[in-house]
Amino acid sequence: MIQFERIHHVSLAVRDLALARSFYSDKLRFQEIERPPFKSRGVWYAIGSSQQLHLLEHPNGEALRTSGIDSVDGHFAIWVTSYSGTIAWLENQGIPYEARPQSVAGFAQIYILDPDHNIIEFDSTYDS
Repeated sequence: MIQFERIHHVSLAVRDLALARSFYSDKLRFQEIERPPFKSRGVWYAIGSSQQLHLLEHPNGEALRTSGIDSVDGHFAIWVTSYSGTIAWLENQGIPYEARPQSVAGFAQIYILDPDHNIIEFDSTYDS
């Protein structure tokens, strides 16, 4: 039997690595970490103390999604410390979002799209 420890990383396809890096590094302020010298183009980010997000520029300039926020579609979620602080940050950065403060999940949810329409979910307790 496989004994799982944790998710190590999530990888997302992007069309334009420079645009994606600007969004994740400059707007969301994710911490970039060293990436091995793969032949492909990409950038890696630390998420918390032991997980990572890997952005991979698709060699044909294609990505998987073109539509808007759909929480039933593939996405990744990050637990944040403040619902209201996250909303304020997104508004300050001019990033559109869909807020679900009283979600049936039992915790607050905020959804955004990156420039390639990858869905990102921020979760927290509701702190109006």
